[in-house]
Amino acid sequence: MTSSLTEYASRERDRYLAELQDFLRIPSISTSSEHKSDVLRAAEWLADALRQAGLEHVEIFRTEGHPIVYGDWLHAPGKPTALIYGHYDVQPADPLEEWNAPPFEPTIRDGKIYARGATDDKSQLFLHVKTVEAFLKTGGQFPVNVKFCLEGEEEIASPNLPRFLESHADMLRADLVVISDGTMLGKDTPSICVSLRGLCGFELEVQGASTDLHSGMYGGGVANPLTALVRLLATMHREDGSVAVEGFYDKVDPLDEEKRKAFRSIPFDEEAVKRQLGVPELTGEAGYTFLERTTARPTLELHGIVGGYQGEGTKTVIPSKAVAKLTCRLVDRQDPEEIMQLIERHVKRHTPPGVTVKLHPRDKGKPFSISPEHPYIQAAAKAYEAVYGKPPVYIRSGGSIPIVETFSSVLGAPVVLIDLGLPGENLHAPNEHFHLEQLDKGIATLCHFWRVLS
Repeated sequence: MTSSLTEYASRERDRYLAELQDFLRIPSISTSSEHKSDVLRAAEWLADALRQAGLEHVEIFRTEGHPIVYGDWLHAPGKPTALIYGHYDVQPADPLEEWNAPPFEPTIRDGKIYARGATDDKSQLFLHVKTVEAFLKTGGQFPVNVKFCLEGEEEIASPNLPRFLESHADMLRADLVVISDGTMLGKDTPSICVSLRGLCGFELEVQGASTDLHSGMYGGGVANPLTALVRLLATMHREDGSVAVEGFYDKVDPLDEEKRKAFRSIPFDEEAVKRQLGVPELTGEAGYTFLERTTARPTLELHGIVGGYQGEGTKTVIPSKAVAKLTCRLVDRQDPEEIMQLIERHVKRHTPPGVTVKLHPRDKGKPFSISPEHPYIQAAAKAYEAVYGKPPVYIRSGGSIPIVETFSSVLGAPVVLIDLGLPGENLHAPNEHFHLEQLDKGIATLCHFWRVLS
C-alpha cells in the first residue's frame, strides 16, 4: 500500500471498528420471516456505507425475497471493470446457550471480534467497502472500475439472485468478479481457492401404510418404511466407500499425477485432523487422501432420518412414513440436474416392496474452477505475497457456493476468490468471530490487488 493509503487506514481504524460493530448488531437472519425488517435494515446500512465511501448510482433493488444492493464507480477508462459480490445476511444464532456473549452484541477479546456474521460474511464484505473508500478519500481515484452486488439471501441458497443477474446483466457486466467469503489455509499461510464443489440436495420420502400401525398386530406382515429407507440408503454406497449410483462418476475427471502432486504440496496433517475431530480413523472413498476426498472427489452424504416415535421411552408402532435428507457434492463436469436424474433412476430400481418412494429435489449448484495461471488469479497471488511475505497456496474447497458458477456463466466473467477469514472462526457456529489483524492485512491485500490488476 502507498503511504497515503496506509496512513488513512491507520487513522480511520477506530471508526472502521465502530462501524463494523454497528453492522454486526443488525440480526439480518434471512431464513427467518420475523427478521425480514432487519435484513432490509442491513441493506439500507450497506447502501449508506457505499455512498459514504464515494460510490455512485447506489440503489436497493427489491426482489421477491430480500433486497440486493448495488453501487458503482466507473471513472477508470481503459482499465478492467470488477464486480464485487458479498452477502449481508447471516445464519441463525442457535444454540444461543453456547455463545459466550449475545450473538448480536459484538464483543472484542483476545484480538477478535465476536458476533454472528463476523467472518461470514460481514467483515470480509466490509473490508471491500473500506478499501474503495481509502482510495477515493485519499486520491479521488480507484485503480479500476468497480461495481458492487450485495445480496441478503446467500444463506438460503440465493433463490432470487440468478434471476436478478439475468435481468440486470448489462448493468452488472464486468471483466471479473471478486468474492471474499471464505478462509485462508492458515494465519500465516495465504491461499487462493481455485475450485468449489457443486451441490445437489434432495429428500427421500418413503410411504408405507396410511397410518401408524401396532407392531404386534402388523409387524412382520407389513413393510416398515424405516426399514425400507435404511435398505434403500444402503444401496447407494459400495464397500470401498464409492457411490454406487450408476453413471455417478461419468463426468468426473481422474486425478492425474500432476494434480496429486499439487495436493501433496499443501501443508496438511491427517493425524492432527483425527485428534481435532476425536475420531479413530479417517474414512471414505478408497485410494484417495483426506484432502482429495473432501475437495476433488464427489460425495453422497446422509444428513438426517426422521420417522416413527422420537419421544422418551418406547412406542411400539410401525411408522407410516420415513424421510431422509441427503446431498451430493459435485466436481468437474457433473451437473446437478443430471445427477438428480441418475439418483431418481437408482431409487426406482432399488425401492423395496411394500412402500412407495417420492424424491424431492432441494438445493443445487454447479461446480466451479479456474486455472491458477489465470492473470487475475496471479494478480491476487502477488497481492497476498506482498502482504504475507510468501506466495499463496492454491487450494480446492470442499464446500459449495452455487452463486459463484452462476456469476461465471451468466456474466461470462472469471471469478477470483480472495478469502480473508482465518481457520477456526466458527462460521455458522456459536462464538463466530473475525481476527482483527485481518482488518489491516485484508485492506492491505485488497489495495495491492487492485493496483496490480490495473
